[in-house]
Amino acid sequence: MSTSTKAVTDSSFEGEVLKSSTPVLVDFWAEWCGPCRALAPKLEEVANELGGKVRIVKVNVDENEETPRRFGIRGIPALLLFKGGQEVGQLVGNHPKDAIVDFLNKNI
Repeated sequence: MSTSTKAVTDSSFEGEVLKSSTPVLVDFWAEWCGPCRALAPKLEEVANELGGKVRIVKVNVDENEETPRRFGIRGIPALLLFKGGQEVGQLVGNHPKDAIVDFLNKNI
């Protein structure tokens, strides 16, 4: 994980995501998940391109069980977008970078 994305835990989720004044895209992932690993470089690129508009954080579902359960995560990778403390959209699966950028531009 580079400086473009940040790891968030169950204990830091509220402060980092729900109380953020900037929209936050949360990547729910796991180390063993091939599609999650394939998605990571695309999210890094998106984070670098849209830096001021949206923050991208990552929640490891194996190390943090409470947050994925709270938001009904059943499959990974799952991308949930939060704005003003509310979930405003989600993408599940390994999507092309352009689809992620389009999703963000429509929702932020």
